[in-house]
Amino acid sequence: MSKILGIDYGKVITGLSITDAKQIFAFGLDAVLTKKLMNFLELFLSHEHIKTIVIGLPKKLNNKKEVLIETEIQKFINIFRIKYPKIIIERLDERFTSKMAFHTMIQLGLKKKKRRKKIILNKISATIILQSYLIKKEKKIN
Repeated sequence: MSKILGIDYGKVITGLSITDAKQIFAFGLDAVLTKKLMNFLELFLSHEHIKTIVIGLPKKLNNKKEVLIETEIQKFINIFRIKYPKIIIERLDERFTSKMAFHTMIQLGLKKKKRRKKIILNKISATIILQSYLIKKEKKIN
């Protein structure tokens, strides 16, 4: 069975997560420099069977899109679709994922110095986005 890839697209660093083969659980995969994201994905997708990617949809509290980062995400999606037309792209509202990820870091007992590392935060955010997608998908089935 194929896996699903989660992406928390960031201006500088992008967090990545992946499901297990049964698409039940999401796990933090990596965080890469956004400018090297396509290079990472080319190598990664040559080894993993990915059917769907879930990319966070940045919105403000008033439900409007965050225009600046969304423009960058749309550019990425357009390039990705050309290169990988068979992979389905899903979007999921990512409001509060960074706050949830930060709170998770505190609960895990990470020291203040480690909590400042965006790499960890972005990877946890990507995992939250993907796990939220899996829960939403499961609810649709039942």
